[in-house]
Amino acid sequence: MMVKRNSLIFLTAFGLLLTGCSKSGLEITKDDILEVARDDANATKSECENVSIKEQKGSYIVSFNTNGGSYEYKIGKDGIIKERSFKRGAKEETTETEKVEEPVKKEKSTTSKKEEEKSSTSFDEGQQQAINAVLANSGLEQDDVTNITCSLDSNTNQYTVTFVLNGVTTTAVVDAATFTVISTILG
Repeated sequence: MMVKRNSLIFLTAFGLLLTGCSKSGLEITKDDILEVARDDANATKSECENVSIKEQKGSYIVSFNTNGGSYEYKIGKDGIIKERSFKRGAKEETTETEKVEEPVKKEKSTTSKKEEEKSSTSFDEGQQQAINAVLANSGLEQDDVTNITCSLDSNTNQYTVTFVLNGVTTTAVVDAATFTVISTILG
């Protein structure tokens, strides 16, 4: 009698587990999309004003203002940032727009490509420290990744480091004073 009861409980629990796991697809809410944009901008919820989220052709357009300026993002329904734009204050001429590259899926030999990219890219001391911090935070070495870029935003005093590992683009923000990784987005 006790064995049958335990078996019934186990089968019921297992059935519930399978039912919960059978949900197909990842559902990303507008709140999730806003969180991705705020994290990329390194802005807290209380710092964001005039928040707007619009759905447009398989993506969301997210815009908001902070004390540092205004941000606009095009984020796919999968949560990956496709484009970002930043305006400092109200001055149009200081607009920075960046189209985020989609990961390139090529099965060709990457050894020669890696060597090519390493020889053509050089970084100053601060950029290299930011890159080293991001790679150490990810448990990687510079030889493990390709397409490394690093830029300093003097307004926020932060480096943005981007690299590709196994066809996946990673973008990280690093504090320029302490070389501490602030955020990392895999996409």
